[in-house]
Amino acid sequence: MAMYAISLKAIARSVAAAGASLALCGCFLSPGSFEAAMDIRKDGDFTFSYDGEIFIMAMSDLAEMADQAEAQEPCIDEDTLVERPCTAKELDARQGEQAQERAMMQAMLGGMDLSDPDAAAQFAARLERQHGWNQVTYLGDGLFDVDFTIRSRLTHDFSFPSIEGFPMANDFVSANLRDDDRVRIEATGFAAQAGSPLQAMLSGMAGAFPTGDNSGPSAQSASIPAMPPMQGSFRLTTNAQILTNNTDEGPQSAGSGSGQLLEWNIAPGNTIAPTVMLQLEP
Repeated sequence: MAMYAISLKAIARSVAAAGASLALCGCFLSPGSFEAAMDIRKDGDFTFSYDGEIFIMAMSDLAEMADQAEAQEPCIDEDTLVERPCTAKELDARQGEQAQERAMMQAMLGGMDLSDPDAAAQFAARLERQHGWNQVTYLGDGLFDVDFTIRSRLTHDFSFPSIEGFPMANDFVSANLRDDDRVRIEATGFAAQAGSPLQAMLSGMAGAFPTGDNSGPSAQSASIPAMPPMQGSFRLTTNAQILTNNTDEGPQSAGSGSGQLLEWNIAPGNTIAPTVMLQLEP
């Protein structure tokens, strides 16, 4: 029994530490079902659109898991390693630590608490004020349905999504300018979730906190936040010279006057991030 208590304590601390690590690497966002498209003209004009789901990891869920694990955790005599009742002072200290961890995790999300539906709806309304976010609807459990379109010119690097007041957001798609009028487009966010540190962490926690079983020591623990399966497509059309790409079929005709088409089908299990290099002629 003492070993079980020590295990719970280690898991609870790992959850909090994992949350801090995710904040540093920015692994908060993941696509669900989506269709994304990008059109780049050889003079640098471009259009990008994303229509579908975006999952935002609610760090409050991780904090709740840590809290419930620690709530089940008895105190251990340091000399004998035998369980004993916790003192009032120890319980107060535990609650204080939990409050600090929750505040830290919420600060990582720019003060947003997705466990509060009203706060999430306000966040969606705030997003709609940003240029390009045509419609944002909160579906619950950290899942948003978005309609995003932007038109601009590649005189600077571009990345999606970019969320005001949310500096830790990770890129789904980025376009980076290089010397000699070259641009590299990479959709690292469209690689399958098996390659995501966020998904790996949740999978590990699922083993520590099994779900679907109402018996055993983990029955009262918080449920694992459910990430939606990543599935969709990314289409890129261009009349610029395609220097490299990692599609299965290679460039196809995009129709009269549109140039060439590159298309990637994103399905669970695919770990290849769509990548292409173009030669512009500004």
